[in-house]
Amino acid sequence: MTMSCPQCGTGMVETPAGAASVQQCPEGHGVFLPQAALGALVEAETDWHRYAGQHTAPMPRITPDMEAAPPPTRLPARAWVETLF
Repeated sequence: MTMSCPQCGTGMVETPAGAASVQQCPEGHGVFLPQAALGALVEAETDWHRYAGQHTAPMPRITPDMEAAPPPTRLPARAWVETLF
């Protein structure tokens, strides 16, 4: 089944994501995944945090006084899902 990106109309590409498979826009507009794939990704994310232990930090809370973050650098992943895309 070939899907088109709802934003740009480009054909989406099937990409493996751990034990699941997702449809991803090659232009970077987003991904589509079936409900079963979402469940597999959630389980993998939970396992990743369980075994990463003290090497992960909670996501910061967004407050009105925050400034924009500097351009991203290649840091260790904060979550398993970050290692996929």
